[in-house]
Amino acid sequence: MSSQQIKKVAILFSGGPAPAANDVIGAAGISLLNEGVKVVGIMQGYKYLESFSTKSSLVEGEHYLDLSMEDLTQARLRGDIIIKTARANPGKPIKNPEDLEDATKTSKLDNVLKALKSLGVDGLISIGGDDTLKTANFLYQYQKVKGVKKPISVIHVPKTIDNDYDGIDWTFGFMSAVNHIGKSIQNIAADARSTNAFFIVEVMGRKAGWLCYASGISGGAIKMIAREDIPTTQVDLDQLTDEISDLMIARVKSNKPYGVICIAEGLVEMLPEELQPKDTDQHGNILLRKANIGEMLAERLEIAFKEKAKKEKLQASSIKGVKHGYEARCAPPEAFDKLLASQLGYGAFRAMVKLSLSGFMVSVENQLSHKVVPFGELIDNETLTTKIRFIPDGDFKNLARALEFRRQQE
Repeated sequence: MSSQQIKKVAILFSGGPAPAANDVIGAAGISLLNEGVKVVGIMQGYKYLESFSTKSSLVEGEHYLDLSMEDLTQARLRGDIIIKTARANPGKPIKNPEDLEDATKTSKLDNVLKALKSLGVDGLISIGGDDTLKTANFLYQYQKVKGVKKPISVIHVPKTIDNDYDGIDWTFGFMSAVNHIGKSIQNIAADARSTNAFFIVEVMGRKAGWLCYASGISGGAIKMIAREDIPTTQVDLDQLTDEISDLMIARVKSNKPYGVICIAEGLVEMLPEELQPKDTDQHGNILLRKANIGEMLAERLEIAFKEKAKKEKLQASSIKGVKHGYEARCAPPEAFDKLLASQLGYGAFRAMVKLSLSGFMVSVENQLSHKVVPFGELIDNETLTTKIRFIPDGDFKNLARALEFRRQQE
């Protein structure tokens, strides 16, 4: 679709909130309006689109917003997401390329396409995490399978405070979340020093440990533990408890009977099955928060630590579990995230209208210069799932290890 054919664009935000969300929406929308392109904000992600019926119409003000320049300019100053968000996943039944030809499995996806067509849009800018990227790719591929004569252009903007997206170094909102959690860890560390206590701080991050590592580094934690630190597919709680309690004993011997240890909530998915929560969300994902792994580990550590302290004739410190999560998703955005989000929003406009692209994710490189990444490089061709970016062995992981407390300092 050429730039001359892009007359109206829908912007959609899906999944969990992230700081600077409105900066993406605002920059994309303002750029589109300045080019004479109308802008529609889809309310609550795919919630209303996936249940759309041609027997009824989408209602302005309830299901979507006709966004004005004033709306978008003011949105950049707000903390809440102007078009809200939801976790509806119309592509959930689709597991392989053949499923895109199955009318039953693509029924909700077909509803999405019909809903967007009913609004008269020529393009969709989707903003969201890995499931939203999958949906964007499904919509892009589904139109090919159906042979749509005038397909809706699809451009995706990566969003997650977990920072585990392939194709981009830093996702918008990540640094703001790190700043928020890091400051809290600093406060907890002051409490720990004042009361001679150890705190186990559980940090968000379902798949990768970026948020745990970065928050721990920022907040001065004495150790960070994420999925990337577990060499097997299942975490050995006894071994982990033994290692951490040894670290605590070393701290006590060094006259430092206090400290903060950060653990990533994603470790829950590596627990033995009998310890994993039975509750799941609407997409079948384990509700990690139900495990309270920080408190679970703190309880185990208290027993092991006291036993070792008693043998060593040392005074045992108290151990407490603390959880950090939802409050970081809507933390006030830092300047870096506002710049990054704005550049990604403008990049989405540029990719769709100026470069006439579809089926691409917007990214940046070299001091926030735009780049685009084809969906095909981000999606597994057989399973159609998105690729997760774990913390690699290298400088960032080495930095975390270098800043941790070393037992040889006894």
